[in-house]
Amino acid sequence: MNVLLSEDTGPVRTLILNRPGSRNALDGELISALYRALRAADADDTVRALVLTGSDPAFCAGADLKQAAREGAAYFRRFDEENCVSQVALTGKPVIGAVNGAAFTGGLEIALGCDFLIASERAVFADTHVRVGVLPGGGLTARLPQLVGPAQARRMSMTGEVVGADRAEKIGLVTEVVPHEHLRARALELAGAAAEVPAEAMRGLKRIYTASAASLIGPALAIETEIARQHSPDPDGLEERRVAVTRRNRGQLSRG
Repeated sequence: MNVLLSEDTGPVRTLILNRPGSRNALDGELISALYRALRAADADDTVRALVLTGSDPAFCAGADLKQAAREGAAYFRRFDEENCVSQVALTGKPVIGAVNGAAFTGGLEIALGCDFLIASERAVFADTHVRVGVLPGGGLTARLPQLVGPAQARRMSMTGEVVGADRAEKIGLVTEVVPHEHLRARALELAGAAAEVPAEAMRGLKRIYTASAASLIGPALAIETEIARQHSPDPDGLEERRVAVTRRNRGQLSRG
């Protein structure tokens, strides 16, 4: 099974994370596939905009903690050469995130790298980095406060609470919530509108937004990267913590 699907609709390329049985968690194969697909789309002049989404039922559960528990530091070193999380934000073309389900931890970081997000009514968001004993390293602490404000960002990161689609729209995490069955079509519609803009003008606009964001969050990104590198995740007990967080998340969802 291909862990990443790619579909072209005119000038819009849709990338679909495709490990549904693992809630599209980032194993080594998917890390590499997504990184290379983003780079390839950026270099392809026929692609004018991208949609990034996941195969149901999830958008992305973040790091594959089962693999991380087995491999330890070797798992995290993959991001040194093929950082698919950071590459989303570095892509020079518009990237619309279509959040179809759970966007947790590293999955939330991927979503935050998109230019803007629309969400299915089934979308849920959470930052559970510290609950499993790791620190954000994909820009979450820099980008999340820019969207939802410092207090909401700290609340999400410090508590690990699950945020539903309606609240995500209210706090500014997503720009629009649509019925689940309309999500992909709406994302393609928005991406198509972006693709209509002359390519040179869009490249310039994206550069302006990227540079502006860098001036605002650049120091915060550097601090996050440095502190995250100093923190060595302890693989012992990682699987146990993963199971506990998964159980907690399911409990929150059932109550919601």
